[in-house]
Amino acid sequence: MSTPLWEARADLVVVGTGVAGLTAALRARELGLRVLVVTKAEQRDGNTRWAQGGVAVVLPDEHDEGDTVDAHVRDTLVAGAGLCDEGAVGAIIAGGPAAVTGLRRRGAVFDAAADGRLARTREGGHSAFRVVHAGGDATGAEVERALLAAAGDGRVPVLEQHIAVDAVRTPLGQVCGLLVLDGNGVPGVLTAPAVLLASGGLGQLYQATSNPEVATGDGLALALRAGAVAADVEFVQFHPTVLYTGRGARGRCPLVTEAVRGEGAVLLDATGARVMRGVHPLEDLAPRDVVAAAITRHVADAPGGVDDHVFLDATGISDFARRFPTVHAACVTAGVDPARQPIPVSPAAHFACGGVVSDVDGRTGVTGLYAAGEVARTGLHGANRLASNSLLEGLVVGTRAAEAVASDLALGVLARCTGTAELPTAPVADRDSLQRVMSRYAAIGRDAEGLAVVGSVLDLSTVDRKLDTRQLVEDAALTVAARALIAAAAERTESRGCHVRTDFPSRDDVRWQRGQVVRLNPSGQPVLADPVTASRGVA
Repeated sequence: MSTPLWEARADLVVVGTGVAGLTAALRARELGLRVLVVTKAEQRDGNTRWAQGGVAVVLPDEHDEGDTVDAHVRDTLVAGAGLCDEGAVGAIIAGGPAAVTGLRRRGAVFDAAADGRLARTREGGHSAFRVVHAGGDATGAEVERALLAAAGDGRVPVLEQHIAVDAVRTPLGQVCGLLVLDGNGVPGVLTAPAVLLASGGLGQLYQATSNPEVATGDGLALALRAGAVAADVEFVQFHPTVLYTGRGARGRCPLVTEAVRGEGAVLLDATGARVMRGVHPLEDLAPRDVVAAAITRHVADAPGGVDDHVFLDATGISDFARRFPTVHAACVTAGVDPARQPIPVSPAAHFACGGVVSDVDGRTGVTGLYAAGEVARTGLHGANRLASNSLLEGLVVGTRAAEAVASDLALGVLARCTGTAELPTAPVADRDSLQRVMSRYAAIGRDAEGLAVVGSVLDLSTVDRKLDTRQLVEDAALTVAARALIAAAAERTESRGCHVRTDFPSRDDVRWQRGQVVRLNPSGQPVLADPVTASRGVA
């Protein structure tokens, strides 16, 4: 069946139950909107609960070390390697204190220092101790718990096991609802003048990732099919320190938070030599792209090429199990005692710095379609995300997006739906083949030859399918995300941030200090658009 068999109505449909989606839903309810949230799994199964390090924020009432919002902005711009939108960076970081205060009012509990104020740590790329955390290294879990509790008892209705398939649009192209499949594969329509994508990232493009299995790029694909554009999709951040569990690891791998290095741990190779010494002035606290690339080079240059990981020596952290209980538990499960031996680690796919082009209020170039969180490209991250800026972005932009929807509804600029919708047909590649070639040729080190291989494999393994199951929706999303990524990566003939071209190892500010915009052509293929003519996401 392809025609919807059931319908529900709301003022705002939110896709995703992570920090951005739930924050938006709660704020929209406060503003009097009828809200409906959909998630393709259980409410807590998104990426937010796996965030360990914390929220990067300067809280005037809690800090006394001279840290400032301006310093946080500068650190973000440096990490973004020349591609951040300075206006977006300033707005989002300035909104951090109010957003975190609001989250605490909703019940989130952050760790306290001995003097009673919030405990703070430092992560790579930060010039100050400004990362607040919860449960030692379980910040995302606490944020998720607090938001779900605030939304519970029917205050915010949530449809679990419902996957977003396609936007419903008017004849003029305005989004006015969402086509979904329920847990039994039955299609339905959620009619609403506003749809907010808060569906997370695309870590499952790769064999090994810190992301859960739901991170398949669904929101990016849906937005592109709806006529929106994406930008900076070639910049996928690989976290430098994911727990190494053996060759050929697949799926979600346990994260070893960057805060471990912030507390004094250092990276070593198999001989005990410091990996980051002489690589960057901040050494082990360099930005993530620098550390991940350094580990990759170090492993590749090892004699005989036998090494495929390095080690994180945290034995000098006396209270490791108390400070980092989540990491400690994962290490013990893997047979490693971090108090006595270095932790084996390697880089893995972690965060999409690009995504659906949107402003800091979540508006995309398509009327009625909004985006917030990792699925969105607000300009905060540029070519490389500064550690712990992601939860911050979700809180700030989630709030602002809800307020933007309320404003747009009041102004009467959003559309009401008429007509029907049907399940779309889209190219679908074999997921195993896609993950294998993306990991081999489109991860940290890329070159023209390897990217061409990815394109060839995708062409050979792709067939058009009607998106009538969750698996097909996810695989179609991964397919379009991979094609968008390799198109942008092949065009960007330089190395910048977390995009490393081994055949073009230098940064080129003359040609490439600009973003790249991707859209779908009439045949549904991702193509590069002219960023000069792109306005609010419309190319």
